[in-house]
Amino acid sequence: MPSARPRILYVSDLAYPAKGRRYCDEDIALTSGLREEFDIAVCHPLDAAALMSVFDAVVVRNSGPVLHYQAAYDAFREQALADGVRVYNQLSGKGDMTGKGYLLELTAAGFPVIPTVDSARDLDLLPEAHTYAVKPKQGADSIGLEFVPRERLAGLPFGDILVQPRIDFRYEVSFYFVDRTLQYALYAPDPERRWALEPYEPTPGDREFAQRFVDWNDIAYGIQRVDACRAPGGELLLVELEDLNPYLSLDLLSPEVRDAFVSRMKTSLRALIGQETVRAVPPVRQGDHP
Repeated sequence: MPSARPRILYVSDLAYPAKGRRYCDEDIALTSGLREEFDIAVCHPLDAAALMSVFDAVVVRNSGPVLHYQAAYDAFREQALADGVRVYNQLSGKGDMTGKGYLLELTAAGFPVIPTVDSARDLDLLPEAHTYAVKPKQGADSIGLEFVPRERLAGLPFGDILVQPRIDFRYEVSFYFVDRTLQYALYAPDPERRWALEPYEPTPGDREFAQRFVDWNDIAYGIQRVDACRAPGGELLLVELEDLNPYLSLDLLSPEVRDAFVSRMKTSLRALIGQETVRAVPPVRQGDHP
């Protein structure tokens, strides 16, 4: 049975040098808020498997791209699933948690996603573009991403890569969820500055767009970030469904929105551990975007 004050193993690589982000600051702030209701221990992702058995739940946060420690991460997943460890996010995710192959599934199912293929025979399914994005199926943090002209596509070493048209988007926008409830949104008005984010008030259509991907995923308890771009025609297209350890940009939020997010995360964790049932909590709005 869980203790009166649940114990959380919080997994983070505090020293990871993320471009445009400070993982350590976000996790220090978030663990400070969670510590009000949980006993918290912070560990490096390489230590999680050895430590997790004595905790009520494991929270995987800013742990860096797992491709840097793939064997250790795979062992952690296998052990956690075998031992019934409560992991947050739940390990049932179908998005980036399992690589980027889900983009193929969503493309085939007609979801509003940047068209994606992984074989030379399907290249004709892609729309015409000046250049195409080529990325590893197991990539993260833009590692291995390159842009090539169409005439080079047929000669690519297909198998472990994905190909997408390069979209001349107006801006990128991210929607941040706890469980299946949208908490806030941020956008990058300058396409050349991905992490220069500002508050964004989503329209009803934006909310429906983002909710569709979260509802498609198999995570009941956890944090998800739906990354999208505003295409030239005005529609939103999915870029990524971050369901493993999405950075949250909490430092850019108003105190009210940040506190509401932490409170909702506490409720979600208590539900995962089994102390109470999650109730939908309306997110705090930050104001209109330009």
